[in-house]
Amino acid sequence: MSARARIPVLAVVLTLLVLPWAGPAQAAGTPTVKLSASQAGTGGSLTVSGSGWRPRALLMLLVCGQAEPSRGVVGGTNSCANADGRAVTTDADGRFSRVLPVAEPPVPCPCVVHVATATGARAQADAAFQVAGHAVAPLPAETVGGRLSVLTDTVLEGSDGVLTWFGAPPTRTLVLTVGNVGTAPVKDPVFRVGTAHGVFAPQWDERRWRGMVAPGEKARVELPVELAGGAHGDYTVSLEYGGKVLAEQPWGVDRPWGVLLFWLLLCLVVPAAVFRVGMAVVDRVRPRPADGRRGMRAGRRGTAPARRHREPRPSARLPWRRPVPDEAPAPASPPAPTLPWFTPDSGPGPAGRLSAPHGDQPRSPATPTDPTTPGRKGMT
Repeated sequence: MSARARIPVLAVVLTLLVLPWAGPAQAAGTPTVKLSASQAGTGGSLTVSGSGWRPRALLMLLVCGQAEPSRGVVGGTNSCANADGRAVTTDADGRFSRVLPVAEPPVPCPCVVHVATATGARAQADAAFQVAGHAVAPLPAETVGGRLSVLTDTVLEGSDGVLTWFGAPPTRTLVLTVGNVGTAPVKDPVFRVGTAHGVFAPQWDERRWRGMVAPGEKARVELPVELAGGAHGDYTVSLEYGGKVLAEQPWGVDRPWGVLLFWLLLCLVVPAAVFRVGMAVVDRVRPRPADGRRGMRAGRRGTAPARRHREPRPSARLPWRRPVPDEAPAPASPPAPTLPWFTPDSGPGPAGRLSAPHGDQPRSPATPTDPTTPGRKGMT
């Protein structure tokens, strides 16, 4: 194969290698938004399309007031018609198309259609739009000199403790990185931190950050955030500087279960204590029934009445009798056993002998015998 023939083949191979990367490179470009109409009245609708977004990204579409594409939404999402917003997911090429109903924002125009990512890396784009019949007011003056901009996503650092479980105020630290995109340094800026519960308006508190941010530099900002005692539910923490909302961060606060446990135990212990005290008072105050009635009541219930303990009375003693000391009576000895052929008087005693005398013992003296009575010889 000649050198001239190899050049077209090499060009075809390079084209095939470059084409698969052309789509993602285009999709990873600058996000853009296009509208089917530049003006519409309340109750109408328009088609919002865009390209250059991250593939398979979830986007939120809103009609916002007090905003321009060059400055963005000055008042943050509080200046948008949030109830009439729509969500859309981009395709594999980072494109989308969605029908958005037209609604009046809570603040005057100029208005825009604001598109921003709901998850993942932060990206947003605005397109100018006019709500027919809605009020128009000039935007607040832009500060000259130093101007801070958020460079990273906001993070709420911290955790709940045991006291928070029992109703103590939940606390967190709002952490973000800001950069000075102005021409003058910013020293000790004063931020406004707002906390909103659900759909209610945020409650703003001023927080001063000690430090200086030179033009073109960035700094890490940490601001404390605190809620009321016993707070629970879904909250939104907003950060405002120079009349513009820089960031918003959701915050889910757990319910203080320790408070519920305390009230549950209180509802169980207090009635039990009152019942015990009441029973003790009734037992002390009620009259005691008589012995006869008590015995009759016990007999009706089928149980024998309890006998009262009586102390022994002193017995009358005769004057000629000798007083016997109070001693415990001695145990009676058992009677001596008797045989059936002996009388009680002639019964054998404990020291008597029942057998005949042996030869080793001395014989008893001879007793005179009766001549009428035959002797041993005569008997033999």
